[in-house]
Amino acid sequence: MEVKTSLLDNMIGVGDMVLLEPLNEDSFIENLRKRFDHNEIYTYIGSVVISMNPYRSLPIFTPEKVEEYRNRNFYELSPHIYALADEAYRSLRDQDKDQCILITGESGAGKTEASKLVMSYVAAVCGKGQEVNKVKEQLLQSNPVLEAFGNAKTVRNDNSSRFGKYMDIEFDFKGDPLGGVISNYLLEKSRVCKQPRGERNFHIFYQLLSGASGDTLTKLKLDRDFSKYNYLSLDSATVNGLDDAASFRTVRNAMQIVGFMEDEVQLVLELVAAVLKLGNIEFKPESRVNGFDESRVKDKNDLKEMCELLGIEQSVLERAFSYRTVEAKMEKVSTTLNVAQAYYARDALAKNLYSRLFSWLVTRINESIKAQAKTRHKVMGVLDIYGFEIFEDNSFEQFIINYCNEKLQQIFIELTLREEQEEYVREGIEWTNIEYFNNAVICDLIENNQNGILAMLDEECLRPGTVTDDTFLDKLNTICAEHQHFESRLSKNSKFLTDHSLPHSCFRIQHYAGKVLYRVEGFVDKNNDLLYRDLSQAMYKATHSLMRQLFPEGNPAKVNLKRPPTAGFQFKASVGGLMKNLQTKNPNYIRCIKPNDKKAAHIFTDSLVCHQVRYLGLMENVRVRRAGYAFRQPYEPCLERYKMLCKQTWPHWRGPARDGVEVLLTDCSVPAEEFAYGRSKIFIRNPRTLFTLEERRRACLEDLATLIQKIYRGWKCRTHFLLLKKSQVVVAAWYRRYAQQKKYEKIKSATLVMQSFTRGWKARKILRQLKYEKRCKEAVTTIAAYWHGTQARMELRRLKTEARNKRAVFVIWAYWQGTKARRELRCLKEEARRKHAVAVIWAYWRGLQVRREYRKFFRANAGKKIYCFIIQRIMQKYFLGLKTTVPSLSPIDNTWSAQPYSFLEGAHTELRRIFHLWRCKKHRGQFTEEKKAVYEEKLEASEIFKDKKALYPSSVSQPFKGDYLEIHKNPKYQKLNSAVEEKVLLADVVNKINRANGKGSPRLFLLTKSNFVLADQKTGQVKASVPLPDLTSVSVSTQSDGFFALKLKEGSASAAKGDFLLSSEHLIEIITKLHRTGTTAADKDQINIDISDEFLVQFKQDKVCVKFIQGGPKNGTSAACKRKNNRLLEVSVPSSP
Repeated sequence: MEVKTSLLDNMIGVGDMVLLEPLNEDSFIENLRKRFDHNEIYTYIGSVVISMNPYRSLPIFTPEKVEEYRNRNFYELSPHIYALADEAYRSLRDQDKDQCILITGESGAGKTEASKLVMSYVAAVCGKGQEVNKVKEQLLQSNPVLEAFGNAKTVRNDNSSRFGKYMDIEFDFKGDPLGGVISNYLLEKSRVCKQPRGERNFHIFYQLLSGASGDTLTKLKLDRDFSKYNYLSLDSATVNGLDDAASFRTVRNAMQIVGFMEDEVQLVLELVAAVLKLGNIEFKPESRVNGFDESRVKDKNDLKEMCELLGIEQSVLERAFSYRTVEAKMEKVSTTLNVAQAYYARDALAKNLYSRLFSWLVTRINESIKAQAKTRHKVMGVLDIYGFEIFEDNSFEQFIINYCNEKLQQIFIELTLREEQEEYVREGIEWTNIEYFNNAVICDLIENNQNGILAMLDEECLRPGTVTDDTFLDKLNTICAEHQHFESRLSKNSKFLTDHSLPHSCFRIQHYAGKVLYRVEGFVDKNNDLLYRDLSQAMYKATHSLMRQLFPEGNPAKVNLKRPPTAGFQFKASVGGLMKNLQTKNPNYIRCIKPNDKKAAHIFTDSLVCHQVRYLGLMENVRVRRAGYAFRQPYEPCLERYKMLCKQTWPHWRGPARDGVEVLLTDCSVPAEEFAYGRSKIFIRNPRTLFTLEERRRACLEDLATLIQKIYRGWKCRTHFLLLKKSQVVVAAWYRRYAQQKKYEKIKSATLVMQSFTRGWKARKILRQLKYEKRCKEAVTTIAAYWHGTQARMELRRLKTEARNKRAVFVIWAYWQGTKARRELRCLKEEARRKHAVAVIWAYWRGLQVRREYRKFFRANAGKKIYCFIIQRIMQKYFLGLKTTVPSLSPIDNTWSAQPYSFLEGAHTELRRIFHLWRCKKHRGQFTEEKKAVYEEKLEASEIFKDKKALYPSSVSQPFKGDYLEIHKNPKYQKLNSAVEEKVLLADVVNKINRANGKGSPRLFLLTKSNFVLADQKTGQVKASVPLPDLTSVSVSTQSDGFFALKLKEGSASAAKGDFLLSSEHLIEIITKLHRTGTTAADKDQINIDISDEFLVQFKQDKVCVKFIQGGPKNGTSAACKRKNNRLLEVSVPSSP
């Protein structure tokens, strides 16, 4: 069963300030301190959440906490920001009410973190899905981008928002986010040029210099050293706990998720770099003839780099810093700027450039995160805006910030009272008017269209003549002197004449949060916020694609002589729009408080917290809430919580919950004036009544706890006794079974022993009988065996004797035959020796006769005869040796036996040639007609390309296939096949090179006997069909690329669009077949093959040079074509390995 806790359970201090007793400022602060010391950073004032900044991580924002507060009543659990976010989300989803969450507080109080927590909670509890998750991610990732460009380190906060932000998150009918819209208010652009001591410029400047890569900084012409930029303060350049480099990577990633393109990010960074460069521009005076000083740029290097970043002519911007053009009707007057005015113009340009860039970023984010659906959306607004500011030195910025807070306080009181009144009417309880301080009179003092301070400031800014801050103060002293909330020492009201706490150049306004002293110095300039038209026009002339969007007033064609609206007027209008927007939504409030100025945990400064409680109007809020009934609760939870106080309602009430509450309160003797019955809720007027009920409930719970303990202990003892009793029975049963088992096992063992002895005696008796029978059988067998053995040995001896006799006869016979053979062999050898001796004697005799007969001729012909005989013998030996050393029948086998004698060189060479021709003829005899044609093509390719084209050696081993597309088999090309009537000799995919950009588009290349065809690869549609007689020549390079140009006959119909520049992986085969087909045609001149690294190609009316260059490894492994200009295409061919 799920256990539900309550706001009143385990309460540290008071969770809801409405129930605080006694109610005063000291008890209020003490309650906040007590809860803060126990890590309870959230406290309620009714439906308002007070949030204390803990300055450390607490384990109260986990996914488990999200699930704990999901779909729970607002007061059901202890105070938490998740409870308010859940209440707002469920009201929007289930009741179709637009919501707004107003987050206020001073810098460092945790407003930005509170808005992140609200958005993360809503993102966690709404629907899931790919598109929904994408929207949620974009909404959440917009925060890092805006924080980088709009937040800065201040003395009060390391991540202080220097702008006001209002985000409308749009939901569909299911409660899933569809998108959002962000509005920004009053960026503190003066921080761009100057920062107070101990503070930094906006985060993005430090993040860019710390986290960007070296290449990026080089492109932006920046250096990592902060000290090189005048706009960056050095005393707080680095902040503990902030990693600017990691933050820069986070911002880049967030911009990518939100939807920024890479070129847009680069454009934004260029503008940020330009602002830094702008701050380094310095001026020097230069005297003119007329006696006036004119400003000149000291060092033009930074000016030059900034102009290069923005694409502005340096002379144009330099003149804009030195001169100012004033237009009145049809006249133009150009005046020079002195050094002070030049610095003012530089800073004004920097502030406007950064401010407009920030507004463009907000607009660009809105384009990405806006809802795409056209249906009606439910909206939840989150307002994160500056709190009330009271400094030692308050200027124009504090004035309009406090004006905004006056408006928020006004709408807060109105909406709170209206909510109270609506609830009373809804519950049927009489409404009584509540007295409270209405700050409408202060708002009217500031925003009145005639006598308001802003109206008079605008009037003073627009008035011709000399206008200063002092004249503005004089006007205030004249018109606002009698106003009860305006104080000035120079006003007509004499009571302030001796007030030394009020300087002469200041005025004081009594706001709802207290009196604030404003120094009038700078009011007029900051309200004017002028940017000289010369600078606007110079920015408009920039080639940077964002500059014209940021400075549209610089367009010379749309010169507007009307003065632009002042900063005060613009802020007043945007605040008015914000108030109208908030009034259409159901409000939810988060009041953020900073516990100390040291940004440290566990430190609670009473004076600082008291100051914030006052200007946030929290005491006023509690009093308004307690003016009627301090506590209200539905009947069911009330009865469930207090039913134990009455016997009639305990433990269960069977009737309606309202009747049970009536019985309960009557039984508890609660006075009738202390409560009222609504339609669905019980209303309790005084917190003391509620605390009395809580005390009685606590005492009753202690009694019930004692009763429960008593019953539980009795139940536990009875259960233990029954368990022991049951255990005793079980143990006895098990023991009896064990004893019987032992007795049975003993009897069984004795029986088994007796049986085993009996069986052993019987077995031994049978064994003795069997052994006797076996011994008798073995004796008979042994006797028989001995008898048979004797018989066998006698037979064996007889057979051995007979065998010895036979072997002796064979041996004698063998010896006799051997003797006869040896005798006969000796006779034959003797006869052979006699015959050989006769032959030798005869040969010697014949030789003697020959020598005697030819002795007279021997001296004349002996050498020739011997020579011829030796030559014949050598040649005979040579030819017989060739029979064994002849090589294989392969035509490519180049081996041949070595030449034995030099006089055989001619014969040796001729025999080698004849043998090679013979085996080639034999090899050719095996060829088919198709194979013969292929070899002829290879031979022709060799004649064309060998030693001329670097690609040729790699093509030798590749067979010429011809139809690489299998056009007759592939059904995809059936239509194309039917369009080509002749036999296709070659079909392949080639790339047709586009002259405009050098890129290739795939085409089908078909070659027939009479023409070649180019067709679309996807559709098979014929793009061009060229007769071969119209083809005059083919141009290729000497390198290893696949590019070739088909040049057509001038004046032919095929040459209307010009020549074709193609590339193919089978270039050698294509050109060989083209040349071979053109040569065999009877009516066609031979096609010329031009092999050169530079040739001309005719494209329509223009001739374009195609140039081949040797590229490096960065070109990859394939040739790349690139258009250099209108007359040159350059092909980069990778270097050969």
